[in-house]
Amino acid sequence: MAAPAFPDVMRIRYEGPKSRSSLAFKHYSPDEKVDGKTMRDHLRFGVAYWHTMRGTGGDPFGPGTAVRPWDDGSNSVANAQNRARVAFEFMEKLGAPFYCFHDRDVAPEGKSLKESNKNLDAIVKVLKEEQKRTGIKLLWGTANLFSNPRFVHGAGTSCNADVFAFAAAQVKKAMEVTHELGGAGYVFWGGREGYSTLLNTDMKRELDHLAKLLHMAVDYKRAIGFKGQFYIEPKPKEPTKHQYDSDAAACLNFLRQHDLLGHFKLNIETNHATLAGHTVQHDLETAVAAGALGSVDANVGDAMLGWDTDQFPTDIYLTTQIMLVVLKMGGFTTGGLNFDAKVRRESFEPVDLFYAHIGGMDAFARGLKIASAIRRDGRLAEFVRRRYASWDSGIGAEIEKGRMNFKKLEACMLKKGDAAPNASGRQEYLENLLNEFI
Repeated sequence: MAAPAFPDVMRIRYEGPKSRSSLAFKHYSPDEKVDGKTMRDHLRFGVAYWHTMRGTGGDPFGPGTAVRPWDDGSNSVANAQNRARVAFEFMEKLGAPFYCFHDRDVAPEGKSLKESNKNLDAIVKVLKEEQKRTGIKLLWGTANLFSNPRFVHGAGTSCNADVFAFAAAQVKKAMEVTHELGGAGYVFWGGREGYSTLLNTDMKRELDHLAKLLHMAVDYKRAIGFKGQFYIEPKPKEPTKHQYDSDAAACLNFLRQHDLLGHFKLNIETNHATLAGHTVQHDLETAVAAGALGSVDANVGDAMLGWDTDQFPTDIYLTTQIMLVVLKMGGFTTGGLNFDAKVRRESFEPVDLFYAHIGGMDAFARGLKIASAIRRDGRLAEFVRRRYASWDSGIGAEIEKGRMNFKKLEACMLKKGDAAPNASGRQEYLENLLNEFI
């Protein structure tokens, strides 16, 4: 048996808020029940393979800084297999029940599709062994359709039909692998499905092609018997100037227009929502209103930096607001909280991976408990209910039931003379209420 990659780290345990250990949970107690369900089942934490195992700390101004003793720096299958075993050691010690990956994160890309598929199969064998050994499961898989230069003009939206065909073949294999590993879902993220200039772009044709790719995926999902949930992940820009999956509303509109909404839910990421000029609560609520919130990529951006910094979430207000929405929709089913986050360039030692995940897991555990307490308290929900009380009876109820038209509404207001006075929105009161719990 290989020597442990993290010899100085034991299994991370819950020690409570008074603990001063940097390698212990202060708030995340996996078996503790909140509203009749364990924290583990509420939060469904996932580790992002691409950041945790493949992140180097590189940036546009310099190469990576990460110290990873288990990685020999080669692009060999043997190195990738060893890396996979290290990943499961990390996740087992962390106590994370799920992980997520792109096909090219876990296995080296070959000189041809055939070679790439062969490499992937060799790694999947190890992933299956490690899943069986540890009980850790795959939250979702996906295909990397953005890194290779062939995808310079996109994948499903490429102007090159051969590239579209290659992307379809790659998605097919990634779906098969996800199915083989028992994945609970499969994500489509269009990193280069967009444009830099409309001068060379046939937008309608590109969107129609993307819809065709997704319909093919739906058909193949049925053919292989894959029961996992399909997700679309919104992002507005970067690396393209405009991505077609720009935010939750744009994704929902695309799915409705192309008769795909019944087959997809959304995977919402905090940092992507803020790049779109929204809060993550906005995109979450937009998805919930359509019955389409499936999973969450848990991270945060930096307000001082206008790009996708993918930092670990430690803001208790943020995690509370996210969990208020998740609890309102009844909790996760196939989805969960995937830490699509990376340690900072300056945090280059292996132990920093534990510090980062522990902080994020504790922050969401606190958010869960606070959101549950706010819901039990009932004042916030009651305030919202009273604010819309005029719609529960009288003219409001008649409008909602579709029994009114312009003439009837005009007659009502001619008789009444004016609208009833508005009530205060009491934003400051509600912010103070939230602070009571935080």
